[in-house]
Amino acid sequence: MNNYPIDHVAIAVRSIQESTKIFETITGCTCSVIEELPIQDVNVAFLGSLELIEPRSAHGVVGRFIKRNGPGLHHIAYRVPDILTAIKEFKKQGFETIDDRPRPGARGHQIVFLNPKTTGSVLIELVQQP
Repeated sequence: MNNYPIDHVAIAVRSIQESTKIFETITGCTCSVIEELPIQDVNVAFLGSLELIEPRSAHGVVGRFIKRNGPGLHHIAYRVPDILTAIKEFKKQGFETIDDRPRPGARGHQIVFLNPKTTGSVLIELVQQP
């Protein structure tokens, strides 16, 4: 299996606007423009390799995550050169995916999540850049 570099770490926040000052101070990076992803029911912004994700509603995955756990670490994303090949490799190793196919993510990337039941309870995202 290949060694894939970390693409980003995602933090679930109640509000990107309210969290920006904290994370700009911590990272020294300027927050990107907020990208709306209605299909995933989230808005996202990046500060270097840190992704802030806010729910667009309380009913989506991230909204439910925050209701259950509060704001905090949501997932770790690894950059893969070919997402379809990576999915096959991970499945051969016994990992399960949440989605059957890659879907559109932020910044025009293709993404798929590995099921936390097979990753030691950590949500892992695989990311293929355009």
